[in-house]
Amino acid sequence: MKLYLAVAALLLVLLAHTEAQEEPTVEEPTVKEHFANIHTKLKEFGEDLSEKAISALKKLEESELASKTRSWITENIEKLKQKIDETFTTK
Repeated sequence: MKLYLAVAALLLVLLAHTEAQEEPTVEEPTVKEHFANIHTKLKEFGEDLSEKAISALKKLEESELASKTRSWITENIEKLKQKIDETFTTK
């Protein structure tokens, strides 16, 4: 009985070993290949970053806070202009 178990275990080990050898290995890119492709990666990164920045700026521009801030600044500039006009025209 022990002989059967030993033979079965040996067959399983041999089977696993042959399957491991048959699998293609994924090779890591060399340093030269990595630097040769770095410009494409940087270009993709830059495009992705610019798209995200444009999207964030559009959301910020369309936000309620931005619109309230613009109207507040416009109102205060108008008030300042009126006070300047009153100050310099009365003298």
